[in-house]
Amino acid sequence: MALESRLLSAEWQRAVREFNGRLNAAGIAAGLRLPVEPHDPVLLPGSQVHLVIEGGAVRGGFILRPQSFFFSGVERRVTHYRLPLSEGLIDRRYAVLGPWMLRRALQIDPLLYALGMGGYDRPLPRMLAAMGWRLSSIPFYFRIVHGGSVLRGLRAVRQNPWRAALFNLAAWTGLGGTGLAAWQRFRTRRPLSEVAAKPVDDFNVWADEIWETSHRAYELTALRDAHTLRQLYPPGAARFLKLRVNSAGWAVMLDTSMRDDPYFGDLRVGTIVDSMAKPENAAAVIHAARRYLEQRGVDLIISNQAHPAWAAALKGDGFFEGPSNFLLGASKAFSEALGPKAELHLNRGDGDGPVNL
Repeated sequence: MALESRLLSAEWQRAVREFNGRLNAAGIAAGLRLPVEPHDPVLLPGSQVHLVIEGGAVRGGFILRPQSFFFSGVERRVTHYRLPLSEGLIDRRYAVLGPWMLRRALQIDPLLYALGMGGYDRPLPRMLAAMGWRLSSIPFYFRIVHGGSVLRGLRAVRQNPWRAALFNLAAWTGLGGTGLAAWQRFRTRRPLSEVAAKPVDDFNVWADEIWETSHRAYELTALRDAHTLRQLYPPGAARFLKLRVNSAGWAVMLDTSMRDDPYFGDLRVGTIVDSMAKPENAAAVIHAARRYLEQRGVDLIISNQAHPAWAAALKGDGFFEGPSNFLLGASKAFSEALGPKAELHLNRGDGDGPVNL
């Protein structure tokens, strides 16, 4: 099997479409397709699509996104490894392509990480663990806004028929929604003072000031200056809800009406995707973001946050912690750069999470 790696270009677009067609014909999940166009929505700024070529056919590919991370205040380039797909999904002769692609990515940049991946039992995390990567989960938090809707519509907790019937009864009587609301109010700590927050469409000098005063407080965080934020969350991109919280920090959110989602059904889900502030200001940012999403009318608010200060902020604002399938995979070089017990400020904004919500 003579394999070579090529970057996506117009020359290979037809072969990529044929590869995706073979996945379609085999019934592979719709989200698992290689991008064909350089402006495909799945591609975040700076992404490069690497194809695996055998003869004139595309047999697989993966996406690399180089970016700047700060390790204890020192800037280093790292690379996000995402969406590795191969014909091994449908033809066992190509099962070797998974490790082959990962080794090729590590040749390009040893400081490699993967984020998301859907849980420890999925093929990619299992392969990463077998190849000596360090795996850990980014905690998941949720707060229920409309209890009746969530009890009726949250598919992730309704797999058992008896549990589904119990939730339906709790929603129909109103006792479930009332009880959940009371329990969340009991767990919510009032902020010392109400924070002033306002929606914005753009990140400019004020975001740079927050970055400069905040990022050195974290042992690891991705670059979030105004220039980077404009690339990730462009002005005029109505999908991304941007909130400035005084001079304390900011949050980027989503308000998504789900449709037949395997986890959330048809619920309207608010997501705190990304955020930056000093650790001591995390509570103010989370509180403002939660209130903003509630006022928009979402049914449920979720967030994945790695740093203890942000986790404490979510719990203090009445969020519950649930099981997380949002994983961080760190290559050996990345893991060594982190150290054994680094406290990381990572969330969905550092991976491909916004694409999937």
